[in-house]
This record gives sequence, structure tokens and C-alpha cells, in this order.
Amino acid sequence: MSVPDIKDIVSQIRKKTAFKPQIGIVLGSGLGGLADEVTSAEHIYYSELEGFPRSTVEGHKGEFIFGYLGEAAVVLMNGRVHYYEGYSMQQVVAPVRVMAALGADRIILTNAAGGLNVSYSPGTLMCIRDQITSFVPSPLVGPNDESFGPRFPEMSKVYDAELMRLLHETADEEGIPLVDGVYLQITGPAYETPAESSLYAQWGADAVGMSTACEAVALRHMGVRLLGLSCITDMAINNENTVTTHEQVQKIANEASKKLISLVKGTVLKASKL
Repeated sequence: MSVPDIKDIVSQIRKKTAFKPQIGIVLGSGLGGLADEVTSAEHIYYSELEGFPRSTVEGHKGEFIFGYLGEAAVVLMNGRVHYYEGYSMQQVVAPVRVMAALGADRIILTNAAGGLNVSYSPGTLMCIRDQITSFVPSPLVGPNDESFGPRFPEMSKVYDAELMRLLHETADEEGIPLVDGVYLQITGPAYETPAESSLYAQWGADAVGMSTACEAVALRHMGVRLLGLSCITDMAINNENTVTTHEQVQKIANEASKKLISLVKGTVLKASKL
């Protein structure tokens, strides 16, 4: 599959719906239930869009959902694609670029991640305050589309301070423990070795995963305001005597689902008023 033509995909979507979202949400593991909260929902499946990448990972649906959370006009990305599936980074970030091109100028990225901070435990929820992308290719390599953003985008503040404040405010109101941390993306699909996890922790990472950071780079290139939220599903650090499986990751994410949904929904309602 070639690099997706974002403008063409937007045009295809516009033939199916005129809905203009304020806020985009990428549904990571454990957040699928948020789709049930959307009212006046319109579904557009990735398979309906010519030239659009499709997820091959179990548990990842492939659809955009347009509708309302309360009074907030939202688009949900239910199922993302990953670099380890064999897609290029430009293909991986195409879905979030489409959300931004459709009008979402605030986007919430969520994921399941392995814990590198020894104070964390499975089920910990982490607000992403910064990220490390040094272990994956940049989605900005190649010719630059000036209509998206500048050749050399500034990355000193990837995640929006006001959106992070609203997330913490919601967590306090709901009585949900929330920590701040640094997220590091690797290519996957293999989980980390103990030596790799130790290295990542020494680099200053609190959590590690196989998505999100590349999406954040592409979206900041477009000037989108971002919020990131990780659910720690396993402890990648000090894991010599543990075995991490995809099933375990999904289990912990599903157990944290209610808190995740409450956090994201409450934050969206606040963020829609910015």
C-alpha cells in the first residue's frame, strides 16, 4: 500500500457525512466501551475507504465513529494500525491526520503500556507529559506537505498543558489516581527484554509501548493540541521472572476500562469549552 492521500480520504468521508468534530479520541485497549457512550453515532469503516490502512491486531476494530459525548462533537478512532504490522510510519499516522483534517483540533491519544517506573503497578493510569521517539522512524521523513505544517516542527511541548490540567481536574473529581510520566515508543511486536527495559528507564521513560508517540509527532506537525493517557497493563521493568502476553495486557486494560472511560469522557466535556 502506498502513502495514503489524506485529502482524498477526507473527501471520501465527506461524501458519507458532513459531521465536523471538535475533538478526536484514539481508543486504545480498554477504551472500546467509550464508543457506546456516543449519541447520534455515524460509523464509517476503514474498509469503506480506498487507500486507507486497516488494523490486523486482535481486539482492534477498524472504524471512525462520529457523534456526541454530551454536547461535545467527537470523532473516535476505534482501532489503530501499528508499524510492526508492516505499514510505513506515514501509513501508521494517516488515520490521526485524517481526524485532524476533518476538523478535530484537540485529540486524545490513549494506549496500553508497560511500566518502567518501579512505583507503578498494573492498572496505574498515566498522563503522558512527554515522550521519547528515538527508537522508531519519524513519520515526517520524506517530502514535507506545507499544508500540514513546517519542515522542522517544534516539539518542546508535545502535550498540551491545559488539557493535562483538565485531565487531572477530572481525575480529582472522580477520585481516580493519576500519575504523570514519560512514554517511550518501540517498534514491537516483541515485548522488551529486561536489559532493554532497564535502558529505557535509565533514559527517563516511565512507560513503554508500540504506538502513540509517532501519532503525536504527526499531529503536532499539524498544530493539533494533544492529550495522552496510558494504562499500565504490565511491569516491563524487573520482568526477569514474569511473562507478558497480549491476553494479559487486554485483561488489565479491560479491568481499568470504567476508570478510563470516566476520565476521558469527563475531560472531553471540559475540553470542548476551550
